[in-house]
Amino acid sequence: MTKTLTSSAQDKVLRRRLGHTDLLLSPLGLGCWQFSNGNGLVGKFWPVLAPEAMTRIVETSLQGGINWFDTAEVYGGGQSELLLARTLKQLGSEEAERAYIATKWWPVFRTASSIPATIDERLRLLDNRTIHLHQVHQPYSFSSVASEMKEMAKLVQAGKIRHVGVSNFSAKNMREADRILREHGLRLASNQVKYNLLDRSIERNGILDAAKELGVSIIAYSPLEQGLLSGKYHRNPELVKAMSGPRKWTSGFRATGLRKTLPLIEALEQLGAKYDASPTQIALNWLIHGNGDTVFAIPGASKPHHASENVQAMRFALTAAELRSLSELSERARV
Repeated sequence: MTKTLTSSAQDKVLRRRLGHTDLLLSPLGLGCWQFSNGNGLVGKFWPVLAPEAMTRIVETSLQGGINWFDTAEVYGGGQSELLLARTLKQLGSEEAERAYIATKWWPVFRTASSIPATIDERLRLLDNRTIHLHQVHQPYSFSSVASEMKEMAKLVQAGKIRHVGVSNFSAKNMREADRILREHGLRLASNQVKYNLLDRSIERNGILDAAKELGVSIIAYSPLEQGLLSGKYHRNPELVKAMSGPRKWTSGFRATGLRKTLPLIEALEQLGAKYDASPTQIALNWLIHGNGDTVFAIPGASKPHHASENVQAMRFALTAAELRSLSELSERARV
């Protein structure tokens, strides 16, 4: 269920500081993997979006209070960066001009030397917009964390990027990254990891604790467990058969998995009735309020109504008791 967005509603979206940076961001950003234009192995995960749909998705996100966008080099080999920047330029609004950009360097089969070697291409594809957050996309490369952070620090000092983040890093590697950045007068801003009501592994492997200890923000990707938390597959299991791609074979989408997670979905629906919200919005709200201001989330949107659904999740706050109740139910729903 979605509501018409108004300027007064936009003003109610509170900003929170990303880590130790000066960036004041909306609790939700827009994940832009789906803007890959069907390019490359990673980009083929999503259908090609029509330019009009992309424009409406970005515009709806901005009007709803989202002020930052997360993209990456590997998303369509730069297509996501290019199309995001093009769309923001075409919109030309004050919100579009002020939007913050986060992107990522792809490290697999590379060394840290490719960080400075590829930054000008990132900037070119982004139409020379400021890169507010540049992240190491994966911990797997031919270089050490220390080497990567030293190259990132040089980019900050050269004015090529504003802040440094990582993605999919362990607690140990987060601490190492922050230690090296401190030597250059900087701090690690964020760690982008998978986190949602059905995948809370960062609470058990030390990543969330390390983030709170260091003052590093968590950016949660896959915040809806690939749509499982929407509840639509529980209400209509036939939709699973019509799905394309490998996710239909994962445990969560099997009949046994759907049965196990149904009590959680029912709780999301009950809270949704209270807040005039969808299960999706309740699940996102749990993410951005369950750990103070530590966790941001980047749901994607392949249709304009998805973007409208996303922004409405920032219009309310679950109570402490409701957050705890969902946490307890989600522990029993792990598949």
